[in-house]
Amino acid sequence: MFLFLSKLLPQLLYPLGLVCVLLIAALVLLKRRPRWAARAIALALALLLVSSNNWVAARVIRSLEWRYQDTTNLPKAEAIVVLGGAIRPQLPPRPWIEVAEEGDRVIHGARLYLAGKAPLLVLSGGRITWGQGKSRSEAEDMAELARALGVPASAILLEPDALNTIENATKTKALLADRGIERILLVTSAMHMPRALAIFKKQGFAAIPASTDFHVVRNPVDPSTTTWQGRALGLAPQTESLHYLTRALKEYFGMVVYWLKGWL
Repeated sequence: MFLFLSKLLPQLLYPLGLVCVLLIAALVLLKRRPRWAARAIALALALLLVSSNNWVAARVIRSLEWRYQDTTNLPKAEAIVVLGGAIRPQLPPRPWIEVAEEGDRVIHGARLYLAGKAPLLVLSGGRITWGQGKSRSEAEDMAELARALGVPASAILLEPDALNTIENATKTKALLADRGIERILLVTSAMHMPRALAIFKKQGFAAIPASTDFHVVRNPVDPSTTTWQGRALGLAPQTESLHYLTRALKEYFGMVVYWLKGWL
């Protein structure tokens, strides 16, 4: 039930969910309280314009992604732990497993292994199917991609049951307990790293952030040289900005919930 509610309830707090709630309220109030209905519509429009603005989204995302910017001077560790959420299963008409937007996680983890950063690659992730039949775990799909990238099967360890970040940490801890492994390179999306790192450290890991999948990077172009057309387009509502801002808010909401439950 916690898993279901953790996916459902935040939808009402994200910008698109709040806009829908406000518009529904406006429809209900339209006849009896038209002024209140107009205010709800105006608030919904303002919320949509602000949350789909690239300038706003970039700054909220950056507040998460830029906390751990050292991605080139990573030390060696006992294992590399890659968190799931990156692979789409091989379902028709897909010819093979497909890399989702967060697929950089697996690629980066394999790259760190091939660079000799650790002798073991741990892939953690189950797959939520909501009762639609048994499906191969995401950890198994990640392993298939890692092998294709050159990681030997003997160096891969699977944790195939975790369905959220706290389970990634607890189940990985149980998996590695017999091996006495505590010092790990933790690989996940830069936006997800602050929450994931805190959880793994809470579980006793000496976790080192190895972030990937950055969305906000340092702009090599001087903003003062941008044309007015470029600045105008940057202020226009964008679905991409709304998507990434929602992902960032999800992380902040997750931090609050996980802190309340004592997982951080």
